[in-house]
Amino acid sequence: MNMSPKVRKLALTAHVTSSLGWLGSVAAFLVLSIAGLKSRNVETVRGAYLAMALIGRYTIVPLSLAALLTGIVQSLGTPWGLLRHYWVVTKLVLTLGATALLLLHQFTAVAGAARLVASTSPETMPNVGRWALQLVGDASTALIMLVTISAIAVFKPRGLTRYGRSKRQTAVVGSSGSEAVGLPRSLKTILVAVALLLVAFALLHHGGGHHSGH
Repeated sequence: MNMSPKVRKLALTAHVTSSLGWLGSVAAFLVLSIAGLKSRNVETVRGAYLAMALIGRYTIVPLSLAALLTGIVQSLGTPWGLLRHYWVVTKLVLTLGATALLLLHQFTAVAGAARLVASTSPETMPNVGRWALQLVGDASTALIMLVTISAIAVFKPRGLTRYGRSKRQTAVVGSSGSEAVGLPRSLKTILVAVALLLVAFALLHHGGGHHSGH
């Protein structure tokens, strides 16, 4: 799929805008989750958890899906392709993972905490139990993943996938090329770090997913 320069710029603008919006929304969510965990003011705590539910459902979820879709469209419409370069594939996998975890997070911990707060008397300090700490951990994990995805997009570590090498050999018969092959060491390091981060996320989610009561 070949895009005209104007369409390509529009696609890039949509992708960058939705990605930055996603990142900023998660940062705001993290601030609210810390306020919900640390504040001793009833109104602040109630407002924080109710606001998190609204931001998650009506801002973070739509922007994450928009960033994913516009990123795919942009990749397919540029010479980078979707599966030719390891950095593009890594970025796609991380974005898919972040979106899936976000949806799980939104409809479990966030929704659960909001329901508990809404059912608590306005004069009573809400008690969301382990969800309070989990929301901080989840938001921190998401923010780190999004910053990682942004860094990959900026630095674009060199390295062609097997499919990418096949396509290049088909396009330029007999060309040895200077493109690095195999998964770059920098991406291997990033993937290991993200894997450890996801393990920590899973442990935190499992430990905080069962609320013991009011």
